[in-house]
Amino acid sequence: MVPRWGWLISSGASEREKSDLTDSANTRQEAIALTDSIFRAYDIRGIVGETLSEDIARQIGLAIAKLAGDKGLRRIAVARDGRLSAPRMSAALISGLRRGGCDVVDIGRVPTPVLYFATFVLDGVRAGVMVTGSHNPPDYNGFKVVLDRKALFGEQIMEIRRSIPDRDPDVAEGSLEEVDLAEEYLQRIAGDIRPRRPLRVVVDAGNGVTGELGPELLRRIGCEVDELHTRIDGTFPNHHPDPGVPENMTDLIRRVGETGADIGFGFDGDGDRVGVVTPQGELIYPDHLMMAYAEELLARRPGSQVIFDVKCTANLARMVRRLGGQPEMYKTGHSLIKDRMQATGAPLAGEMSGHIFFADRWYGFDDGIYAAARLVEILAARDEDADVFFARFPRDHSTPEISIAVPEEHKFRVIEELVREGDFGEGERCTLDGIRVDYEDGWGLVRASNTSPKLVARYEGRDAGSLSRIRERFERSIDRVLERLD
Repeated sequence: MVPRWGWLISSGASEREKSDLTDSANTRQEAIALTDSIFRAYDIRGIVGETLSEDIARQIGLAIAKLAGDKGLRRIAVARDGRLSAPRMSAALISGLRRGGCDVVDIGRVPTPVLYFATFVLDGVRAGVMVTGSHNPPDYNGFKVVLDRKALFGEQIMEIRRSIPDRDPDVAEGSLEEVDLAEEYLQRIAGDIRPRRPLRVVVDAGNGVTGELGPELLRRIGCEVDELHTRIDGTFPNHHPDPGVPENMTDLIRRVGETGADIGFGFDGDGDRVGVVTPQGELIYPDHLMMAYAEELLARRPGSQVIFDVKCTANLARMVRRLGGQPEMYKTGHSLIKDRMQATGAPLAGEMSGHIFFADRWYGFDDGIYAAARLVEILAARDEDADVFFARFPRDHSTPEISIAVPEEHKFRVIEELVREGDFGEGERCTLDGIRVDYEDGWGLVRASNTSPKLVARYEGRDAGSLSRIRERFERSIDRVLERLD
């Protein structure tokens, strides 16, 4: 079985190609029919000109307006990322929201965390929609939806589909105002995070929407910032804006080494995830990054709960427990994690994908820019460099996330058969999200992606031998089930 490790990196696009991308979307979108396929586990997402159009965006706006109205939420914030289609998709969405009776507050082109921030700080605003394709290829776009300060997921996303009306409602149109919230967002963070000493940092925004606010925030808290790919460009000409794929971090690793920076940060396309690179060029996986946040948090708030997803290292739970905290492993998915945090009151959570959530000194949503600032604060309080700092944390032999292509209609059935028939040997089984088996010397996991036609696997062992044994055992079981699909 040959695993797939992530997206292929684009070589860039010329100005003519950018124009062609926009023009082709404009000419194709008129005949597009609304399909269930764009309504995903955590958001709504499609290919502009194929499964997503301005008319569909307007229909989605009407449906969200109805759901918001049912909850008594009339004022709703809207923001967009830096994709070429974002202005058109945003305008169409706003048209539908207003026609559905919502008063819209347009906060413009900003990262997703600023949209979340708006639902906490704008008067009368507890709902929002982010127009974003996140880290997907340039021709994608979509919508992340928040109602009553809760990110929608699963059945709630399908409720939007069911709420799309047969015809436009006969109501008075809602109002529209434009608000620039960027400065308030920057001031709120810079007024709270005050590093003990300045650090030299490199920021790689991957030409995503963090290219403006990411470097600016780090400067506001005293950092010397070297910018890399911070010009916002929806064709992503340098590399894909996904720090979870190691190949996308090579430019950042090189620049950190060349400049002698203290730390490097890579952001995804809409700014809710972060990747970290040390001076020696080491990628700090998010589960190890969580150890730094948990250590600092538990020193101030002993006994706190720390939530993490099923893809994270077993060493994180052991460390949280050793420091007197309460570890909880939970399902993968940024909306699911936020929902769990709100239910439990946990002040910190994180996912292997790079979503980091702070409800300590912050609002509980995933924010890659804020997470970077919190790490600067932690590192600046210590004398050693980042490589020495992270080397203190326990680390076993592990794989990155491994993607295994599986047809969309089969992926959940594959997991069901693995749970029922898989030969994983003696270990502690967890079927909260896929199947994870923890052994005395490591663990293995395979789960169905909620957003793509694939399985996701990850393995960890105390040494190379145990890692190899666990991986081989899982892959034999996976192969047996997949062979039956052929």
